[in-house]
Amino acid sequence: MSAKTNCDYCINYAYDEEEDYYECQMSLDEDEYARFLKNSFTNCPYFRMGDEYKIVKKQM
Repeated sequence: MSAKTNCDYCINYAYDEEEDYYECQMSLDEDEYARFLKNSFTNCPYFRMGDEYKIVKKQM
């Protein structure tokens, strides 16, 4: 059984400052996008755990 994913921890879930909201940056098909909007997007094939340390290293 696969573990559930949480978009809040995904590297592909980014904040859009211009629109003032978070969005998935992956190109989702219609069914995937509907599940994403309903917050029932479990076992996402695009989920990648965000690594804050890698982000900080790029900023240095």
